[in-house]
Amino acid sequence: MSPRERRVRQAFVELADTLAADFALAPFLGALAGHTADLPGVAASGVLLAGTGGVLDQVAVSEERARAPMLAQPEHGQGPCVDAFHRGEAVRCADLAGEPGRWPVFRAVALAAGFAAVTALPMRLRSETIGALTLFADRPGTLEPEAAELGQALIDVATVGLLQERAIRLGGVVTGQLQGALTSRVLIEQAKGVLAERLGLSVDAAFELLRGYARDHNHKLTRVAGDVVEGKVVIPR
Repeated sequence: MSPRERRVRQAFVELADTLAADFALAPFLGALAGHTADLPGVAASGVLLAGTGGVLDQVAVSEERARAPMLAQPEHGQGPCVDAFHRGEAVRCADLAGEPGRWPVFRAVALAAGFAAVTALPMRLRSETIGALTLFADRPGTLEPEAAELGQALIDVATVGLLQERAIRLGGVVTGQLQGALTSRVLIEQAKGVLAERLGLSVDAAFELLRGYARDHNHKLTRVAGDVVEGKVVIPR
């Protein structure tokens, strides 16, 4: 397993760990920002999480220069994270300097911090969106599809974990059932990331390869995913 594959695997493990007794939200959001900032083409990352009132009021960043543009978004009600949160879908701007009419306050702050392009991804599970994440780039251009897909996979695991932690904290959900569901989800996402990195595939193509192998060998998808992550199975392209 390459160093990058190990980092991808560790990222999924860390972002799934929300049911531990000592779970703390701020370090968790910081880890999410840090791991997504490690994606190819990403210079920095920032997370905005909504509180119980549905207001984006909790912020985490991978580095300090991203803090001002992240804070400007909820303060002025504009920016890629705000749009991604309300729409529940990805929002992109490949050249901030070239779109003066878009998010004027956020744009000015982001450009002053040295950023040239942004991609915002929602933290969403089914119909519920709990926040969004902005990926900043130092150069104009669109984030590579593989990086965006892997980033969304990391965000999806973090979202599931946060919603499960919230459900337990607010009352009465069976921890064992939630942990089992989350473990399965994380294994599959880890395997997708490992296959995508190893074979040079998109995350979606890696999932189709993983699912096809499980079907052809009459194995459960979770079992095959675990074997791929542990290096027990090598699936050819």
